[in-house]
Amino acid sequence: MNKIKKSLLAMSILIGTCVAPMAALQSFGQEITDADGNVVSSNAAQQSKGGGGFYDIVFGSGFVGTVLWFTLFGDFAAFVYFAIDSSVLIKPEKLMPKRLMDGVAGAMGEGDVVKAMEVCQQNPSAMSAIVLAAFQHIEEGFEAIQEAVTAASDLEQEKIQQRLNWISVCGNLGPSLGLLGTVQGMILTFQALASGGAGDASALAASIGQALWTTAGGLIVSIPAITTFYVLRNKANRLILKMTAMTMEILNGLRNVAVDPGAEGLEELPA
Repeated sequence: MNKIKKSLLAMSILIGTCVAPMAALQSFGQEITDADGNVVSSNAAQQSKGGGGFYDIVFGSGFVGTVLWFTLFGDFAAFVYFAIDSSVLIKPEKLMPKRLMDGVAGAMGEGDVVKAMEVCQQNPSAMSAIVLAAFQHIEEGFEAIQEAVTAASDLEQEKIQQRLNWISVCGNLGPSLGLLGTVQGMILTFQALASGGAGDASALAASIGQALWTTAGGLIVSIPAITTFYVLRNKANRLILKMTAMTMEILNGLRNVAVDPGAEGLEELPA
């Protein structure tokens, strides 16, 4: 699963990075010529002959423009994948499963900390990691337990944030790729004007409109990606705070618990 996510992200970044120099090479300092070497008015005239549909917008913008469009499609696909993956992860039943909570609460109700630790080990999750971090510092006092809980909560929050950051990357790539496509299309359009291709105004208008479509495509990817990122991030923060508060509530009884160095487990001392 991790390999697939890394491969998708690497592909999007690699294609986007390679397209930039290709666009520069095609757009700057090069004349648009036909087979006889005569300067033509760019591919605007050919674009105006199309039906003006989305197919013509994608495949009528030249090699670089088409590559940019497919990079945007890949960016959107990566966003959907990471959004679904994060949505599945950031759920109460995933971060703090009911079986874990019931098991820990039952064990703590019996005063059996060792059993509570075993329940955490049998039900790995963000909540179990936080509770285990607290149990591992019982002998150091309640202040050490609080510090351990805070540190474990920060660590789990960072793990979730690293997953969410991929959504942010997809959202930031969208406008950049769209702007690159627009700039490339505008350069070709003005290059055609400089070469005397101003005769067909409709063709030039179609070419400019086609260039602006890439910016629209980038925004279509970016807006839902950024919105999803902040929604999931806020949801994750709320769950982390809830887990921290529930852990401290469960561990309040440990104020009177100490470790017997000669025993295998933990025992509750009388108040």
